[in-house]
Amino acid sequence: MAGIIRVVCAAVIVRERLLVVRKQGTTAFMLPGGKPNAGESPQQALQREIREELGCGLTPGRELTGDFSDAAANEPGHIVQARIWLALLDGVPVAAAEIAELRWVTVDDMMTLPLAPLLRGKVMTALVHGGLMPQAATA
Repeated sequence: MAGIIRVVCAAVIVRERLLVVRKQGTTAFMLPGGKPNAGESPQQALQREIREELGCGLTPGRELTGDFSDAAANEPGHIVQARIWLALLDGVPVAAAEIAELRWVTVDDMMTLPLAPLLRGKVMTALVHGGLMPQAATA
């Protein structure tokens, strides 16, 4: 049986661009966020993770509904199970802590970018179907 990794994530969308991050030593981009510490509420964990990883504050909005679980991008044999909030940043994000790179990407950019399975599948589907991101252009 695969191990479960529970995480909290922020879906930050500005002008039809989604903020994604790539951790050091990895290739897949994913939503910013991370694992809650013992005793933290999910939103406290999310705010702490964004402060540590991006050096800015966060105002969480509504939580996305749905089953956000898929194969973990960086932990073979594990399943990541995410709670995701739409959010606004307070400040300009910069890559910090374990984050090697951050990008603001369009849906079309995401067609060629290496993405974590959860982001490429269920998360993007939810964002597009919810009207939060546009449908990808077709060739």
